[in-house]
Amino acid sequence: MTNKNDLIKCHDRIKPFIHNTPVLTSSSINKMIGANLFFKCDNFQKMGAFKMRGAANAILQLSEDQKKRGVVTHSSGNFAQALSLAANSIGVKAYIIMPSNATEIKKLAVKGYMGELIECEPTLSAREKKSKEIQKSTGATFIHPSNDLEVILGQGTACKELLEKHSDLDYIFTPVGGGGLIAGSALAAKYFGSNCTVIGSEPFEVDDAYQSLISGKIEKNNSTNTIADGLKTELGDINFPIIKKEINEIIRVTEIEIIESMKIIWERLKIVCEPSCAVPLAAIFKEKKSFQRKKIGVIISGGNVDLSKLPF
Repeated sequence: MTNKNDLIKCHDRIKPFIHNTPVLTSSSINKMIGANLFFKCDNFQKMGAFKMRGAANAILQLSEDQKKRGVVTHSSGNFAQALSLAANSIGVKAYIIMPSNATEIKKLAVKGYMGELIECEPTLSAREKKSKEIQKSTGATFIHPSNDLEVILGQGTACKELLEKHSDLDYIFTPVGGGGLIAGSALAAKYFGSNCTVIGSEPFEVDDAYQSLISGKIEKNNSTNTIADGLKTELGDINFPIIKKEINEIIRVTEIEIIESMKIIWERLKIVCEPSCAVPLAAIFKEKKSFQRKKIGVIISGGNVDLSKLPF
């Protein structure tokens, strides 16, 4: 089991490799909701997303012998970039398995961060098979994008930083994809918040975490037809027990609500954010009557968006 000290040590360990990202507010958004919102902007994180935190912590926890042999992951998006940059910053080789249909912009980013890009068929089984082959041939350590305790602790440091600035938050909202961010945030709120509740948010189209909380076991998505491409992944056996214990509520939102909230973030906060990051704000709008006059933290998880494919 983790404790408060684990999160403090993790944060101290990764500080040289990450930004302590800004917290923004908007009086117009506050007025629309009837509450005070504080946006923790990890779209300003190195490589543009919170995943740099977990990637750096996972690599730094390896032995010197493991570091010499490198690290490997499979990811179609932000974790591919995060592990590439974190490994390069720490002086470790990174092998990145990406599906052939991943966007060119993300493939180029991996190469730019000096990760060795290995493409495979766009199925989970192909990704897993290829990463096992790389592990066998190189001795590299596999690091999962979200179902790894060191990754979870790293992701929790975004919430820890937010609570260090605003210790009296009533709620913190995060999106839910693979489960690393919400699990880490739940631990941070437990150790550093004062009666602070973490609430998850998911698109109806990929509501596996919502369904998992109801059934008490990890559920899979029946569809992945959502604009929030960062939330198509599923929970794992390391993060789900934390989520099950610490999270009581996940609010689901429609695709139209996600796009509308993304537009509001661009218009009112004047920042670039991915569709996935707009899901928490969409959830707050949906249930705003429940949060009147509350102080609410919102994790803006990333800003790696293809500007040629904006939905508005």
